[in-house]
Amino acid sequence: MKEDIFVKLAKSKFRSSFKLSEKDLDYIANKGLLKIEEHAYDFVRKRLAPKVILNDGKQTPMKGHPVFVSQHATACCCRSCLYKWHGIPMNKELNEEEIEYILKIIMTWIKKEYSKNKI
Repeated sequence: MKEDIFVKLAKSKFRSSFKLSEKDLDYIANKGLLKIEEHAYDFVRKRLAPKVILNDGKQTPMKGHPVFVSQHATACCCRSCLYKWHGIPMNKELNEEEIEYILKIIMTWIKKEYSKNKI
């Protein structure tokens, strides 16, 4: 994982505006980080990994799950953002290494946010 990606994301007014809500924090507390990571893996496999995504740019809701919030905060929300911010090519199926990279970015952000806001 490129450490400087979080520095770059922090400089973006849009990306840095995302925060976990109380509901998101409670959800993480109730489900646990391992379950959240399972959800993240499923979302990435189904919504980002395919070669062709008909609704690219609109497949990730802005809220409703901590992973969705993290995806927008880390520019892992659509293939266009993955290309622009992370250099992951479009129009090809994601391989396991790319999926693991995306999961690491998403979960790093969630863990940082969760530990900042933990009660």
